[in-house]
Amino acid sequence: MTGDEAREELLRLRSSIDNMDSMLVHLLAERFKVTQRVGELKAKHGMPPADPDREAKQIARLRSLAEESQLDPEFAEKFITFIVREVVRHHEHIRDEQG
Repeated sequence: MTGDEAREELLRLRSSIDNMDSMLVHLLAERFKVTQRVGELKAKHGMPPADPDREAKQIARLRSLAEESQLDPEFAEKFITFIVREVVRHHEHIRDEQG
C-alpha cells in the first residue's frame, strides 16, 4: 500500500467512524426520550427514580452482549453505568419538579 492509498483508506475509515458517531448520538437521543417518559410515569405513581435490580440485570445483559460482540465488557459496563446515572439524575429532577 502506498502512502496515498493509506491516506485514502484513513479518510474512508474516518468517514465510517463519523457516521457511526452520528448514529450513536441519534440513538442516545431516542433512548433519552423514552427514559424521559419512564421518569414521568415513575414520578406520577410515586415510584423511585432508580431501580437497582433492573440496573444490575441490564449491566449483566450488556456485559454478555459485549463479550459476544468482542467488545471489552468493562468498557460496556462503564458506558451503560454512565448512561444509567444520567437517567436516574433526570428521573430525580422530574420527581422533584412534580413533587
